[in-house]
Amino acid sequence: MTPLTETVLFVFSLVALGYLAGLTGYLRPASGEGISEFAVNVAMPLLLFQTMVKSDFHGVTPWSLWSAYFAAVAITWAAGHLVTTRLFGRDARAGIVGGVSSAYSNVVLLGAPFILGVFGASGFEVLSLLVSVHLPIMMMASIVLFEMFGRGSGETVHPLRVVKSFLRRLFINPLIIGILAGLAWRLTGLPLPDLVERLVDTLADTAGPVALFAMGLSLRRFGISGNIKPALALSGLKLFLMPALVLAFVWLLGLPPLTAKVAVVVAALPSGINSYLIAVQFNTGQALASNQMTLATASAVLTTSFWLTVVVHIFG
Repeated sequence: MTPLTETVLFVFSLVALGYLAGLTGYLRPASGEGISEFAVNVAMPLLLFQTMVKSDFHGVTPWSLWSAYFAAVAITWAAGHLVTTRLFGRDARAGIVGGVSSAYSNVVLLGAPFILGVFGASGFEVLSLLVSVHLPIMMMASIVLFEMFGRGSGETVHPLRVVKSFLRRLFINPLIIGILAGLAWRLTGLPLPDLVERLVDTLADTAGPVALFAMGLSLRRFGISGNIKPALALSGLKLFLMPALVLAFVWLLGLPPLTAKVAVVVAALPSGINSYLIAVQFNTGQALASNQMTLATASAVLTTSFWLTVVVHIFG
């Protein structure tokens, strides 16, 4: 077994352990919510804070990285919308759920520990640059679409309400707070006090395994309940079309090898819980979103290995 294969299996084994803990009743559903909250609200923000304070981002080209990644997001989102509405005959609001399910990678609970395990701290630095804009961009797109389609046909879109909703959600997001706090401390040029550094490092080190275990518990909570064909179609877009597009764009733009590999692998990750939460907000497509997330995550054990092999062969 190669080190790369072992890393992939290790990451998804932690997800499987979380799933089994929920399946067997060893942990209650409320435990899963608490573990997820700790991962997203405490451990991951501190990991991002630590990365912003300590990392050296030289050699990373953020504008090219962002352009390549979000061009693929836009195309895949549109494809998911069309597949949901044209191929499976769902309405426009369900089409938005299909679009976001096709293009919204699980960059936090699965992506962060996965990239750390495969590419180490240098790879996580690249991921941090992506996370810093991924959340705001996807959040803004979701809010705008919710304003357009989630409030009924008789209501108009109010730009000020969109901006206020976006800023409120952005600046109370613990991941964004962690990034901004880390950048602010970095600008001071001061070292972290020893006690603070030890606390941050200790909690940040738990982010990966805790997040993966929480991801498994979440999958058990949502499960599969119909909508298999559209969920499979959207999973195919997420796991194959989106990483293929990112691969084409990073190659055309000539991104550095590590940056290119991280971008493709992040694009190849399955959808996360955000697609389901958007479906809940729209009050449509909840089963579609949860099924797609579960099927894509299960399939990602094989598909991420495939894309890792491809990027290593192409970029070294």
